[in-house]
Amino acid sequence: MEEMKPGTKQDWRRPEKAVLIGELKPVHPQPLERRSGCETWSTEFSPDGSYFAWSLGHGMVKLVLWPLEESSGSPTRSATWCKNYLSNAGQKENDNPKEKTLDCGQTVWSLAFGPRSSKDRTRHRRDCQPASFCDLFSSLVLATGLNDGHIKVWEVLTGHLLFNLTGHQDVVRDLTFAPNGGLTLVSGSRDQTLRIWDLTKGGKTAHVLTGHKQWVYCCRVSPDCSMIASVSGEKCVFLWSMRSYTFIRKLEGHKNCVISCDFSPDGAVLVTASLDTQVYLWDPYTGESLMQLSHCFPDLYSSAVCDVRLRSVRFSPEGLYFATVADDRDLRIWALGMDRPVIESPAPHNPVTNGLCCAFSPQGGVLATGTRDGQVQFWRTLRVVPSLRHLSRVSLRQSVTSHQVMALPIPKKMKDFLTYRTLLTCPENISLHHLQEVIALN
Repeated sequence: MEEMKPGTKQDWRRPEKAVLIGELKPVHPQPLERRSGCETWSTEFSPDGSYFAWSLGHGMVKLVLWPLEESSGSPTRSATWCKNYLSNAGQKENDNPKEKTLDCGQTVWSLAFGPRSSKDRTRHRRDCQPASFCDLFSSLVLATGLNDGHIKVWEVLTGHLLFNLTGHQDVVRDLTFAPNGGLTLVSGSRDQTLRIWDLTKGGKTAHVLTGHKQWVYCCRVSPDCSMIASVSGEKCVFLWSMRSYTFIRKLEGHKNCVISCDFSPDGAVLVTASLDTQVYLWDPYTGESLMQLSHCFPDLYSSAVCDVRLRSVRFSPEGLYFATVADDRDLRIWALGMDRPVIESPAPHNPVTNGLCCAFSPQGGVLATGTRDGQVQFWRTLRVVPSLRHLSRVSLRQSVTSHQVMALPIPKKMKDFLTYRTLLTCPENISLHHLQEVIALN
């Protein structure tokens, strides 16, 4: 991003250019090069930001320590860096604590790290062997969703397989752990169901949620663990109770398959992305649409040449931004309340080569995107110190629903702010002047 001169006005109709800071590239064996199956369908950072994982194709998952280190042993600080990794597990690298290669035996469609683990408690467990003797609560685990419907759960520190969960009858398209520190895993599959697994009970299926009539593409658990959001080919969003495991409501508005979703860090906003090029912001408690954004100006969904179908959407750690990747090879970062992206990667310059997924680092400042050729690209993003008003709202909304806010004896303007209704009128969350300063600093 170019530094702005003092007194210069930014044209907010033209987003800033995203800055590519690094890449991870798989080195596939010659017979597998450029063949189907090399896609990076999922990328994830661990909750504590200590590991990064991505599916580099052909049934392999790579785990590396984050932040990445250069050959000198120091964290990568160069303007742009690139690392190549073999896409096979034949090399003896499970003894290397800085990286692991997991051979899942099937195409890997989804990844999910377990809850944050204590480094002090896991340091002494490097030689833990059988999965049955491992204390799961002191381990960092990674779940992998496979093409055959199986879910394999691995211990990150050792690379040992802990569980092979069976039950789904088709591709496990998405995985997410409940963020309450427990070991409850939610999976969404092309068999049109969601399953809830309890890893503390040997990985038994606790519940099966049925109701979708099309493939399930994505599922997320709200930060307060009160509900599950799932999206599918039915052009709508399903919300489920995480307490009773029953259907709550359906959110309708999209014109094509809903492909991805994510909760804001306070759980007050649900963002959804669809193949219709539209992004919706919802109040998950009331079902109300707060804002609608388009990747086409004007909306080209009715045109046969539209190539901006969305693939993934993710909120930033502080909840002021969210990122999208689409088939037009552009990465876009949006600020809450603005109808156009504030950062974009123009395809002719630093393209996201057919991006399929994205993930923010927990510390912020970096966004990873996975591509169809098995690569991962890392982009510099905005690092913002949220306003005290926003931090107060996040703190309150983590434990108070929209209905409870509306019942409070406070002015309507404050209720609208706390329930994100101000998104309809102005980008209150981050002023244009403040955004100019942030981009200049970055």
